[in-house]
Amino acid sequence: MADWFNGIGVTLILVSFILLTLRRISSESLFYKTLNFLGAGMACIGAWMLGVWAFVLLEGVWSLVALYSIIKR
Repeated sequence: MADWFNGIGVTLILVSFILLTLRRISSESLFYKTLNFLGAGMACIGAWMLGVWAFVLLEGVWSLVALYSIIKR
């Protein structure tokens, strides 16, 4: 189950990064911010399930920053 969370989460983050790099989306778009929020949130849950605390911290902060940027919007 943790592998699914991690796999989907990391895929969402990579898709957002690739689309941003290829200039298909803007870093200010709701789509980009939502992909980052969902991806980091899922990766955080997966890391928590595996007990990988450094990645829980990394992905948790990433997700919270993305959520803040969505709310601030």
